[in-house]
Amino acid sequence: MKGTPVSVEEPKGKLGVLIPGMGAVATTFMAGVEAIRQNLASPIGSLTQMGTIRLGKRTDKRTPLIKDFVPLAKLDDLVFGGWDLFKDNAYQAALKAGVLKRTHLDPIKGFLQRIRPMPAVFEQKFVKNLHGENVKKGRNKMHLAEQLMDDIRKFKKQHRLSRVIMIWCGSTEIFLKPRPVHRSLAAFEKGLRDNSHDIAPSMIYAYAALKLGIPFANGAPNLTADIPALLELALQNRVPVCGKDYKTGQTLMKTILAPGLKARLLGLEGWFSTNILGNRDGEVLDDPDSFRTKEESKLSVLEYILQPELYPALYKGFYHKVRINYYPPSGDNKEGWDNLDIFGWLGYPMQIKIDFLCRDSILAAPLVLDLVLFLDLAQRCPEMARKGIQEWLSFYFKSPMCAPNLYPEHDLFIQLMKLKNTLRYLRGEELITHLGLEYYD
Repeated sequence: MKGTPVSVEEPKGKLGVLIPGMGAVATTFMAGVEAIRQNLASPIGSLTQMGTIRLGKRTDKRTPLIKDFVPLAKLDDLVFGGWDLFKDNAYQAALKAGVLKRTHLDPIKGFLQRIRPMPAVFEQKFVKNLHGENVKKGRNKMHLAEQLMDDIRKFKKQHRLSRVIMIWCGSTEIFLKPRPVHRSLAAFEKGLRDNSHDIAPSMIYAYAALKLGIPFANGAPNLTADIPALLELALQNRVPVCGKDYKTGQTLMKTILAPGLKARLLGLEGWFSTNILGNRDGEVLDDPDSFRTKEESKLSVLEYILQPELYPALYKGFYHKVRINYYPPSGDNKEGWDNLDIFGWLGYPMQIKIDFLCRDSILAAPLVLDLVLFLDLAQRCPEMARKGIQEWLSFYFKSPMCAPNLYPEHDLFIQLMKLKNTLRYLRGEELITHLGLEYYD
């Protein structure tokens, strides 16, 4: 049954995209968008640009492109900026990252050279294997947050933007558990003034964005905005927020394969995963404290999908190990190797082996684009913005944020259904349940 469309403002004017961390993922994203705008490439992997959505019954044959169904910002209206530890412009950073070939970068060289990073908020304690040369200085962390807010205001004014979103493409910070300073906005702001050791740089970026009413997405497994203090700020200012950790590579494969095992009620004895990667991401994750943050994100997926407490005969006590190995010659071309020991009828053992030779930033770039456009959509919809956490965007994350009293949904196919049903809901279309009995009446 159709409903009433939800109020959504049209995307008028330019949309600023501010990115903390202008390395491999960010430059691949920006270069890709510009290549697409110049008709030099196609937006492969982007749901907003290439995906369709079924409306009504199968017999209705209504399947528009998502970008024609909901009012998304146009690619021509995106304006890029950001912060980085290094002074390289986006062209230089892209060359150093080594993801895209010069044959793809040189036709858009001028565009990339004009994107120069602002000095970053950085504290080496939180990313031990990097050394910053383009770094802000301040009296305390509140002063650093105020500098970021000033950067945002200047960027918006300079480019005559009507709206801005912020999306984290920076490195994985060390593992943090919520502390007293994270429990309320008042405690957090006091912690900023007092230079609390428990407030990471990514939290300062998130605070600056949310304070100014700017949506924030976290593409790393860092705690960042997933704390009561910043969720309080998001609700107070009615700002969308989502995260954590872009779902690419090995974890993408897990969220595709694990639901299949569970659907067929095949048991799991163990799942061993190892990754071989270079680039800055691998260098950062070579530090045990940063690796632990990533490990927590990767390990949680199977527990939530397989639900051992509901299926103890199949999944209770399964062994799950994740390894990440830094190997500089790999560059951005990550190899994810998995060995699964499963069992079927009468307990007979079987194995599955996966060797996924993927390109991490190539998989992440279209996710960044979709998150930018969907977060902007949510901000233009008061019904969505007031909720803070955008759980319908779980589709894009390894460790999705959700309400404190819920467990996160990791099943890729349920996540996609949730996302598309949210879009149907916004436009007053019937939600799809796939029941289908009416076809046989």
